Amino acid sequence: MMFRIDPQADEPLFAQLVAQVRLGVVQGRLAPGERLPAARELAEALDVNVHTVLRAYQELRDEGLVDLRRGRGAVVTAPPAVDLTSLRAAVDRVAAEARSLALPPETVLTLVKEALR
Repeated sequence: MMFRIDPQADEPLFAQLVAQVRLGVVQGRLAPGERLPAARELAEALDVNVHTVLRAYQELRDEGLVDLRRGRGAVVTAPPAVDLTSLRAAVDRVAAEARSLALPPETVLTLVKEALR
């Protein structure tokens, strides 16, 4: 999996990495048992501090998406067995409505995050 970060984005760098792994798991691009890049390698490739990558990996561990073991690295654990078909359809409807209203993505994300509280 290719990781990308946007240093100009409002979202912290570690949170961008976390979001990419979450999405990769949900979309099936990251399979259970698959290893994520070593923290040092990924930090070097993205030109970020290794602690940024470690913080992302620790958050993923806390969520149960990644197993962290010394000497073994970060390994994707089994994703929850959930059918996301209806949720994806709902998200598509929200995105279409947001586009029709010409809302910026940040506004839509804020509304969704507020609704999830």
